[in-house]
Amino acid sequence: MKDKSVPVPGAVDAASAFAVGAPLVDALRQQLPSVAELTVAAVIDNVPSYADAWDGPMGQTIAEAVQLALAGFLHLVGSGRASDAGTPLQPALDGAYALGRGEARSGRPMDALLAAYRVGARIAWRELSQTAVSSRLPAVQLARFAELVFAYIDELSAASVAGHSDELATTGRVRERLLERLAQALLDGVAEDELAETAQRADWSPPESLIAVLLPSSQMRAARAGLDRAALSIGVEPGEDEQPLTALLVPSTGAASRQFLFRHLVGRQAVVGPDRPWTAVAASYRRALRVHRLVHTDDGAPIDTESYLARLVCTADGEALADLRARALAPLAGLRGSSADRLVETLRSWLLHQGRREDIAADLSVHPQTVRYRMTQLRERYGERLQDPRVVEELTIALAMDT
Repeated sequence: MKDKSVPVPGAVDAASAFAVGAPLVDALRQQLPSVAELTVAAVIDNVPSYADAWDGPMGQTIAEAVQLALAGFLHLVGSGRASDAGTPLQPALDGAYALGRGEARSGRPMDALLAAYRVGARIAWRELSQTAVSSRLPAVQLARFAELVFAYIDELSAASVAGHSDELATTGRVRERLLERLAQALLDGVAEDELAETAQRADWSPPESLIAVLLPSSQMRAARAGLDRAALSIGVEPGEDEQPLTALLVPSTGAASRQFLFRHLVGRQAVVGPDRPWTAVAASYRRALRVHRLVHTDDGAPIDTESYLARLVCTADGEALADLRARALAPLAGLRGSSADRLVETLRSWLLHQGRREDIAADLSVHPQTVRYRMTQLRERYGERLQDPRVVEELTIALAMDT
């Protein structure tokens, strides 16, 4: 709780300029129970948010807050000086602060409570001023009395606003940490029962499925704008020489939401993983991370991992792919670099275009006769192996990754 031992200067100045004798203080003290009752009734009648409060816990909270406030005010009237911690005014300030925090915990904005303070000030002034007038308080003192009433209400209002703000800030930070913990647990692939418990603690309602999106951290704030508020985010440890990365876990309801996501992420250098059940989004994240490390674009268009499934499969074991490529291209060993490169390029196109010479020539931007010449060289080196399905399979896998 914040320290409220130093009141708002307006109340301090008004109190120091005003003090009444014991007879009026006693009269006001005797009036406090009826003023408190009238104030509570007026708040419940005039502030819609509290219309049904009296029968529940809020009614008792209001009554206690009013009694504390009136007791603190009477202390100011009688002493003519401001409060210090431990004086009767301090509980009123603490009570107002706690009331503001309670309103925030209940999910209500400050509007209702500030309206209640205005109603309370009006009732208190109406009732207490009648007693002051009956006690023949001079007009000058009566004006200062009015100033003190409203300065004091301002001070209580400020304490409640501080409590409300502090509660929202505290709650926001706590929930933010819980959501980050949930996001990390999802990426770590922890057990479903643990995920469900963590989601409940974070007050997060799981969607049916999530999509993992990987993007530069500098783009995260702009990317989150316009997305489902239930989207989670967590920083990702970048690789060597990589800029900081953030993983967004975005709720998905199918093809339409996925299409919207791609439109939304244009220019964000994002990699979009597949839809997965929310408890299995770690698989979507791992795929996005692999494609991020494999594919780079210059236009900032979002990258769909589903367009790179073959490459992901073929590069799952990089060392095995290198060994396969070396074995598949062994007949070309010993050729000069440029000659080998041309024949490898032609062989790859021959495999992908299933031997159609015109298509191969168009792909390589060469004359069909050039294709025929190069294929003659390849058949001389590979012989009958180019008719072996297993060799063709290995060559296709080994050379397809050149695209």
